Amino acid sequence: MDIAAPRLAVVAQLRDISVTYGTGAISVKAVRGVSLDVRRGEVLLMMGPSGSGKSTLLQVLGCIRPATTGSVLMDGKTVTGMTQNDLSELRRRQIGFVFQHYNLLPSLRAWENVALALELRGEYGARIESASRKILAALNLEARADAYPSELSGGERQRVAIARAVVGGPGLILADEPTAALDAAQGNIVARLLVRIAREHDCAVVIVTHDPRIGAIADRIAFLEDGMIRSIQNNNVPLENTQLREDGAHEMEDLGRGSPGSNAVRNTTVVD
Repeated sequence: MDIAAPRLAVVAQLRDISVTYGTGAISVKAVRGVSLDVRRGEVLLMMGPSGSGKSTLLQVLGCIRPATTGSVLMDGKTVTGMTQNDLSELRRRQIGFVFQHYNLLPSLRAWENVALALELRGEYGARIESASRKILAALNLEARADAYPSELSGGERQRVAIARAVVGGPGLILADEPTAALDAAQGNIVARLLVRIAREHDCAVVIVTHDPRIGAIADRIAFLEDGMIRSIQNNNVPLENTQLREDGAHEMEDLGRGSPGSNAVRNTTVVD
């Protein structure tokens, strides 16, 4: 009988990554010599001003954009030299993506949008509907599974997008500004949901954000500037004692209450 290989604690590794756009005198170095480990069960935020290299680094982590120099490892295996077909298969199996503007197909119901992730893996039939409805129910969207995107609120659409990213059980979830289009209350729900997913699904969640309200939910925050990581902050603040605030807004339902690790976000220490 085959025994499955153990899942590594570090799901992704960047080693001395640099990314350069263009050549010669007009070249621009978007990322400069970045090394970073991304761990299962954690929420890692990447923050910094526009042009600091956050989105480029997220694309490298997602195996969408190749690094100019350096190496990327997924579950201990290098992706350097992989064919486009192999990279596509890796993304389908090991990486889930959450976008700022949801990227839901308007002609499909919520569960059908989630099921797309499984269809791309070559899975079909009643099983994928069952799996899609199950993950939506886990995200408190059971009653909205048959709704079309136009019938959903912004927060509900983002939760459907998160369900689509999670449904196949990837080890790495990459979220690009997931709360930017949401008000404080809905942003709070989505941010806490991402923490819950990292804990319960034993995956790494990496979030690129300009939103300072969600800093409290992270296990680590990598601050980028001029294409480099200037510092990494480790958090030690219990999640139930944190609030994501905006003028006139108050904290909404804590979707992570009672979930494993819901109080595992820690006090701040800056590491150069």
